[in-house]
Amino acid sequence: MAHFKTEQDDWLIVYLKYLLFVFNFFFWVGGAAVLAVGIWTLVEKSGYLGVLASSTFATSAYILIFAGALVMATGFLGFGAILREQKGCLSTYFCLLLVIFLVELVAGVLAHVYYQRLSDELKQHLNRTLTKNYGQPGATQITASVDRLQQDFKCCGSNSSADWQRSTYILSQEAEGRWVPDSCCKTVVVRCGRRAHPSNIYKVEGGCLTKLEQFLADHLLLMGAVGIGVACLQICGMVLTCCLHRRLQRHFY
Repeated sequence: MAHFKTEQDDWLIVYLKYLLFVFNFFFWVGGAAVLAVGIWTLVEKSGYLGVLASSTFATSAYILIFAGALVMATGFLGFGAILREQKGCLSTYFCLLLVIFLVELVAGVLAHVYYQRLSDELKQHLNRTLTKNYGQPGATQITASVDRLQQDFKCCGSNSSADWQRSTYILSQEAEGRWVPDSCCKTVVVRCGRRAHPSNIYKVEGGCLTKLEQFLADHLLLMGAVGIGVACLQICGMVLTCCLHRRLQRHFY
């Protein structure tokens, strides 16, 4: 009877090891996805960060990068712990899973909070950025962000191209007679902003505000979906790790 119980325990340990190994592989892939999304956000979309009032969006991306790198490192530790059947490594693996889960929870809360106030922040800040900061000394990054925003989204102004008529830059001599910045033009050439006809500049309903708000909302949704997916894997992993740890304790003691 005792021999049969030992064989049954051996079979359960092998079964749990294979399950945890498969989980750990998907967990590692999920970590790579989290890392990729975070890096993509900062590298490809960093040009828009200059027009945002808070750093919450960028902070969420940095947290994703940190969590993704930690997930991948933890995944390697998990493979070693499973193959060696060391209870100490399994305990460390479990603790790291818990830490990563908490980090992703913080990132998720930040993304949710930012999503709730996204519309109000953009309405208050974007128009002020266009009218007060664009083209001003010391605001090179903001100017570049607005130019890229208008070209990428094919828009002009916060709500419409008329917003630029209140711009400090457009009202100054530096504008050289422009009605809008050159980045509003469908084909950008020097001083093309002097002609504000719809055939020359972008006339988009809702302006850049609507397009940027939709872009950020979609991106936050993607970040949240990836984070939730990895978090679900982590919960499964923590359960499997606990089960394997208990079985190993019973097996050796």
